[in-house]
Amino acid sequence: MKAAAVIAVTVCWAASAGAQPIPAAGPPIGLEELERLALQHNPTTRAAAAAVDAARGRTQQAGAWPNPIAGYSGEELKAGDLDRRGEHGFFIEQTIPLGGKLRLSRAVFETTIAQAEANQDLQRLRILSSVRQTYYRLLLSERRIEVQERLAALASEAVGVTAQLFNVGAADRPDFLESEIEARRVQLELNRAKNDAYAARLRLAALTGTPDVAARPLAGTAEAVIPELERERTVQTLLAQSPELRAARAELERTRAVTARARRETYPDLFLRGGAAHNRERGEDTGRPIGWEGTLEAGISIPVFNRNTGAIAAARADETRALAEVTRLELSLRARAADEFARYLSALRASEVYREEVLPRAEEAYRLYLARYRDMAAAYPQVLVAQRTLFEMSNEYLESLESAWEAALRLQGFLAGSGLDAPAGAADGAGEGGGER
Repeated sequence: MKAAAVIAVTVCWAASAGAQPIPAAGPPIGLEELERLALQHNPTTRAAAAAVDAARGRTQQAGAWPNPIAGYSGEELKAGDLDRRGEHGFFIEQTIPLGGKLRLSRAVFETTIAQAEANQDLQRLRILSSVRQTYYRLLLSERRIEVQERLAALASEAVGVTAQLFNVGAADRPDFLESEIEARRVQLELNRAKNDAYAARLRLAALTGTPDVAARPLAGTAEAVIPELERERTVQTLLAQSPELRAARAELERTRAVTARARRETYPDLFLRGGAAHNRERGEDTGRPIGWEGTLEAGISIPVFNRNTGAIAAARADETRALAEVTRLELSLRARAADEFARYLSALRASEVYREEVLPRAEEAYRLYLARYRDMAAAYPQVLVAQRTLFEMSNEYLESLESAWEAALRLQGFLAGSGLDAPAGAADGAGEGGGER
């Protein structure tokens, strides 16, 4: 009776220490619906789309002509006594950029559209990859809860057997205390699994921007078939389709366009000014006011003092930097993919071995030792070692399964990053000019 009471107290204490689960509400939700909700409600989706719209607006503005200047003109004006002489009129002044400056400015900003679109695709991949990883992490957390509950039942069974043998004098008190310790250990692991599941649910709700998701059960299984990936094909696909690399290449094209625009900055601009004025001065022959007269002025800017050499040098330096960044990013993606693929292969192989070979043997060994201990044919340390081995192998199996899923999903998501990170911003093209006209 005393042992049974101890067991009850142990179980109640461990249960009270666990995380309170989120009550299930609503029908099960699958991965496709979660992805749809995330793309629809995640605020970074709207931010990335706004960056594309901003780049298009800047491109439109870059090709606009300078506004004309209209004004009043007067000559031979005299203050004081009324003087009928003088000219009063109006003029219109226009600067006409030459050398294709407007076209080159538009070309600079057109490259920022490609860069913003690449960043938008990158953000979409971040969101989808993060949702998928969190989805499978939650499934595995719930699977871990099931395993830990089963292990807790086995530990409780061991405590019960030890208590019975202790009551009849066939087991020592240290054996009974060890069984209690192991039972509490398993309950702590169960508590941690519940906390992990709780956190995964909240993260999934944050990624989808839908709080109700946290309370809905998931459709699917944690032990679904892990995607099979081939190393070289995966790396080649990554380098060919990575939005991160596309954005870096678009940045390189932008710097090249800025360099071309900076070189063209020294081309002169045409200045035109025309108008009409009413001349009140009387003609010598007619004795009447001369009347309306037209005026026309034209000129060009002369690049004598400012040949934009500093801006050209800066643009060429930016171009060199952007080219180095593309190379660096290619190497970085290769290195990251190699690390992720090694993790994927190791975890995938480990999960298969644990599932097919290790776990069945560990559970059989534990049950055999427990049965022999019940029959007083084995010492409790042997049972304890077998029990710990089973618990550890169960946890390692789930960890390897989670690691394999995460690595596979990261590789399929082009190593994009987190779906709650702010989207990368495209350059605003502010460096396309750089000289006085």
